[in-house]
Amino acid sequence: MSLHQTPPTRPPLYAVTLIDRRTGYPHRVNGAALTAFSRDPAQAARDLLTGRDPSLWHTRILPLPGTFAH
Repeated sequence: MSLHQTPPTRPPLYAVTLIDRRTGYPHRVNGAALTAFSRDPAQAARDLLTGRDPSLWHTRILPLPGTFAH
C-alpha cells in the first residue's frame, strides 16, 4: 500500500446478547452473559434465537465504540 492509499475499512463490530423476556436479564452460561461479537449483527441475532421461543427470548444489539475502521 502506498502512502496515499487509505486502508480498507470494515463494518463496525457489535455485541449481540440473548435476553430473557421474562426477567429482562441476559441469559447466562457458567455465570457469563451469552454474547456474540459480530460484524453482521442480524445474522448473529438469528443464530442466537435459533430453536428458541421468540415470545420468551430477544436479543440486544450494541455497537462497540472504536471498531468502525480498518
